[in-house]
Amino acid sequence: MQKFLFRFGTPLLGVGCLIMLALIVTNRELPNSLFNAANLQSFKILFISIILEAFPFILLGVLFSALLQVFVTDELIRKFTPKNPIAGVLFGALLGILFPLCECGMIPVVRRLIRKGMPAYIGIVYLLAGPIVNPIVFTSTITAFRTTPEMAYSRMGLAFAVSVVIGLLLYKFMRSSPLKAAPALHIVHHGHSHSHDHSASGTGMRGRVTSILAHASDEFFEMGKYLIFGAFLTAVIQTVIDRSTLSAFADQPIFAYLFMMAFAFILSICSTSDAFIASSFSGMFDFGPLLAFLVFGPMIDLKNTLMLLTTFRVKFVLILIALTAVLTFIGAWITEVLL
Repeated sequence: MQKFLFRFGTPLLGVGCLIMLALIVTNRELPNSLFNAANLQSFKILFISIILEAFPFILLGVLFSALLQVFVTDELIRKFTPKNPIAGVLFGALLGILFPLCECGMIPVVRRLIRKGMPAYIGIVYLLAGPIVNPIVFTSTITAFRTTPEMAYSRMGLAFAVSVVIGLLLYKFMRSSPLKAAPALHIVHHGHSHSHDHSASGTGMRGRVTSILAHASDEFFEMGKYLIFGAFLTAVIQTVIDRSTLSAFADQPIFAYLFMMAFAFILSICSTSDAFIASSFSGMFDFGPLLAFLVFGPMIDLKNTLMLLTTFRVKFVLILIALTAVLTFIGAWITEVLL
């Protein structure tokens, strides 16, 4: 199923992206479809804004990942990673304070850290908590919710708690690395196959710079194509869904949580700006569903799910999504009851 999805789904989505880009350039609309003039204009704005918003963070992530590959040795990673599982989980949950990357740039960094020797459960904790538990996101959240600053503190606290619990569960039950096998890169030249190793591109600063650029370009194109496809699907879904549909779920206690979590997954908004989207629904949804939106979205959304599937095994990704969804739902509901 996975091979079929990536073999045929990727080209089909690529064709769809090309069609939409052609429509954007020519300023035409699709006949007899949901994409009338207004919807097509919304699609253009959403598609381009998601790409422009996320690409700088992907670029930052792959550059940081390449720097780790070239300058940080496996021994150094192992030296600074706590051996105690509880300390290691707390370390991963708070690492975003030092390295405040958006979720768009987290995956290549975490993959590199795990391959260099960081325990997988610590890397996953950083992947979940890092996009939320950092000073940039805290500032944007408390700015968006000026009248209810407890939302910012609740968001940080719940994200920290969810990531720590998942980290401990992974430490207890995960028996093997969740990473897919690293593909071996070969170059065929005059009938001979040669290994392609960026780390051996030369010695001295010039060689290291070459290695950094080579690693960064490889990961940028690998992650970037799935970001584009995720942005395409996200923009289409956002364009099709009528805003009035949201109000039908607001008065349903359980469905309000589930709907806002699903909505966060579909919207795929960067964690540095999603608080402003959530605050626009503060008059429609209660504190708990908004908190679930703000915690679940940066941890798991449509575009980073596609990128997760390129890095981690499918079974692991599905388990991670389920755990994150259940813990976020329970945590947001308890937080609303206590407040």
